[in-house]
Amino acid sequence: MNAITGPTAANLLKAVGESCREAGTLALDLFRPGATTAARIWSKSGGSPVTEADIGVDTFLRVRLSALLPEAAWLSEETVDDALRLSHRFVWVVDPIDGTRAYMSGAPDWAVCVALLDAGEPILGIVHAPACDATYTALRGRGAARNGDTIRTSTAGALVGARIAGPKPMLDELAQVERFEAVPKIPSLALRLTRIADGSIDAGLISANARDWDLAAADLVLSEAGGLLSDLAGGSVSYNREVPMHGALMASNGALAAPLRQALVRLRDGETQPA
Repeated sequence: MNAITGPTAANLLKAVGESCREAGTLALDLFRPGATTAARIWSKSGGSPVTEADIGVDTFLRVRLSALLPEAAWLSEETVDDALRLSHRFVWVVDPIDGTRAYMSGAPDWAVCVALLDAGEPILGIVHAPACDATYTALRGRGAARNGDTIRTSTAGALVGARIAGPKPMLDELAQVERFEAVPKIPSLALRLTRIADGSIDAGLISANARDWDLAAADLVLSEAGGLLSDLAGGSVSYNREVPMHGALMASNGALAAPLRQALVRLRDGETQPA
């Protein structure tokens, strides 16, 4: 199959967006704002929770997305991994509910995430957060949008005063070498990245062990909005590897990428005074 471009790509984005919104409606049926979900809950191996909403959305999206692009392989948090995906050019990468714990507790920061990879690179991404009334979309080379309106990252160029989100231990360490504004926890990793994309915050830190489904869709939204996701040394993030897991990462509006990396180097070298 040739690359997905032009009207074909736009039509595919529209169809995937419609599927994500329907999936979000399914999840909302069992979501209770400010209260514990009505969904049944289980513990997966390793102890992380999964709800019947996660499973229902995953099943719904697999049927819908597979019909839209039958030749694409499948990688999802709630589906047993199939190594055949490694030999496919196109791969759907899905997190049916990113931020399951937030969903379970009635907090709004959870999202349905879908990315399409082409040779390991995201070319389509949707992060749909129904409880926040926000849908982020992106096509490679075509920009990013929130609820249909084009978005761009902030113009902050210095870490002093920058709004940064991430795990508290990582933010506490960064505070040893920089003065910045720590943003309250954003439980959905995808929403952490898309809020950098729309300029709500300026940068973010990500602890090790994030998976492809946590990142791929939001990564494209961020990059198309002018931002950057990388490892702590500035290296690019690769998808659809044998083990779809990543080390610690950093995300920014782009302008803060170098200052953030330099701050992390100072931290690694043992500096403990803010610059």
